[in-house]
Amino acid sequence: MSDKNVQNAGFTSSGISRGSLASSMMSQEARTSGGGVHSGGPTATLQEMGARGSTHSSGFTSSGISSGSQASQMMSQEARSHGGGTPRGGTTSTVQSVSMGGKGGRH
Repeated sequence: MSDKNVQNAGFTSSGISRGSLASSMMSQEARTSGGGVHSGGPTATLQEMGARGSTHSSGFTSSGISSGSQASQMMSQEARSHGGGTPRGGTTSTVQSVSMGGKGGRH
């Protein structure tokens, strides 16, 4: 289900869908970062996973992050780099939110 949620948000094998949540996220991230979307950021990570259909297999599932998965390693690394917590709007929380059918912390 999580892969379908990511694709429904507009992260597809043929790119980001026009007028989708994905395009809105990409636009907002580009404005925030001065004009580009950075590798490893939420938009790039979701697009890569959406194109491959690998969100669920990476550990981002509709019931949460799987223990011992790539997702749990990302969450741990992000938490360490932010003093122990995973920030709202960060890559891990955004990918997990979209994987569960949410809006990734964006309105």
